[in-house]
Amino acid sequence: MASLAPGIATAAPTAAPQPKPGPLASYEKQKPTWKRCAPDLPAAFQCAMLKVPMDYKRPAGKKLEIAVSRWKTSVKGKRQGVLLFNPGGPGGAGLDMPVFMKELMPKQLLDGYDLIGFDPRGVAASSPVACGLNESDAQWPRPYKAKTFAKDVAWAKGVADKCRKKQGEKLRYITTRNTARDMDILRIVLGEKKLNYVGYSYGTHLGAVYSQLFPAKTGRFVLDSAVDPKLTWRGMIQIWAEGTEPAFKRWAAWTAARDARYGLGSTEAQVTKAWWDLIAQADRKPIIVDGEPYNGDDIRNDLRATFFDVTAAADRVVELKKAAATPGRRASVTIPRQQERPSFRPMQTLDNVEASFWSVVCADNSAAWSRDTEQYRKDAVRDKARYPLYGDFTSNIKPCAFWDKSVEPAITINNRVPSLILQNEWDPATPYAAGVGMRKALKGSKLVSVKNGQGHGVYLFGGSTCADKLTTNYLLTGKLPAKDTTCTAPVPRSGKESAPADRLPNPLPQLPHRF
Repeated sequence: MASLAPGIATAAPTAAPQPKPGPLASYEKQKPTWKRCAPDLPAAFQCAMLKVPMDYKRPAGKKLEIAVSRWKTSVKGKRQGVLLFNPGGPGGAGLDMPVFMKELMPKQLLDGYDLIGFDPRGVAASSPVACGLNESDAQWPRPYKAKTFAKDVAWAKGVADKCRKKQGEKLRYITTRNTARDMDILRIVLGEKKLNYVGYSYGTHLGAVYSQLFPAKTGRFVLDSAVDPKLTWRGMIQIWAEGTEPAFKRWAAWTAARDARYGLGSTEAQVTKAWWDLIAQADRKPIIVDGEPYNGDDIRNDLRATFFDVTAAADRVVELKKAAATPGRRASVTIPRQQERPSFRPMQTLDNVEASFWSVVCADNSAAWSRDTEQYRKDAVRDKARYPLYGDFTSNIKPCAFWDKSVEPAITINNRVPSLILQNEWDPATPYAAGVGMRKALKGSKLVSVKNGQGHGVYLFGGSTCADKLTTNYLLTGKLPAKDTTCTAPVPRSGKESAPADRLPNPLPQLPHRF
């Protein structure tokens, strides 16, 4: 008799459902074609191109190329990951930074990290933006004067119009937030769980934005010479004027104490008067500086940052005074250049430097830039009275007044992701107050202040052994100092032993209007 029990079929095991590929999957799965960067550089220094979406909200749309480089310096058994660099800007090219930094970094770090460089989107070899700007377009900041304000407005509108006509839609996507997203694509492509990073100047803002967007992927982050996130970007230009006043006061007192050497006066008031007398004299009859006539505004603009280096400022003011007093004498007050950086490609064009700078500064936060031209006039008049050394330059109109609206609202930096912030007391590009602002925004960070520190750039460039040791230890161990720390640099003396301003990491020293 047939059994009435039903047959029991054994079901095949069900495969676990595979996660659906994300919208960025095609970018994250890229396999870079690494090639020797240049025939005259070591084969270990390799370059590749990555694809990234122009607009991360439309990843299937237009693409940009990002140039990246690597130097695999890590030692088996000691490797801790990759260390990505950014030199500042916005608009600073960083593809060659592994070559440059390899010569400066301690061996323990080279044993632990592969060094990574890149040109941010829109810069140099990374889908560069170009607006057709000329040398006249690059002449800024501009001093406010009632009789020339209409020309300044025309200049600002002209720069914005040229960029809009030349670049169109692309211009709005050259932003810090998108560059941070590109950095995360690079992290994934390199196969790293976390990204380690050293960013100078503008690179501190880029690092802070990355930590805000990708907190779980943020490794050991060093933010050197910091931007205040609340001031991006009009406020960071305006803070140059605010920061210059105490630097000038310090310089005047320091120079007065050395009247026997400089002869500019034996009191702070006398030295201050000597400076403004020189400016007035140059306005009456321009002084020939490096073969070019300089009026008072030219001198104010060129020497503003120099006041943060007291010996350099005193030497230059003395030279100007001698040239003004001696018919036919030509002054030489050229700001020191950095040492030559190794490079394997043509230099950035002036057009790309300017176009990429304005792209980021204007597109990051259009709400910071008034569309009312009269507002700039009022601000310039107010700040010229408030900060007579430079206030009219920083608050005068800029191309961002005519830029297209940002594609995203300005990002708010407010997190507890650990990072190490480094700041010189006397930094001309990112004044000390900006570093304090970054520390407030990054609540999990620690601030290393360099008292008496002069110049822009601390780690490996500022001459502070204390700050260098703290930074190296953090990169080796991941342990931040227990609390905010102050290192002390030697008090500057008269002579030539000023801070090494010619060794800054910023690749654009000839263009002082950079972060």
